[in-house]
Amino acid sequence: VECSNATEALAAAEAGADIILLDNFTPQELHRAAAQVKAAHPRVTVEASGGVVLGSLPQFLGPHIDVVSMGCLTHSAPALDFALRV
Repeated sequence: VECSNATEALAAAEAGADIILLDNFTPQELHRAAAQVKAAHPRVTVEASGGVVLGSLPQFLGPHIDVVSMGCLTHSAPALDFALRV
């Protein structure tokens, strides 16, 4: 479940979500919300996403973060035009 604040994340985990996506959090907000979710629901997978680029990646890593998504890997990739003729 994609969540934009800690209250939503806790409600989603309480409702039975297996994975909580904390989207567009600052690193400080992210770690605080992830710790709250993990304290109440240790088996829930916590994913960080939104605004993560290679240079800021270390700020998003932490003991309560299981997965980090980086959209810049796909939406910033250059296009490749090719054809395959058999």
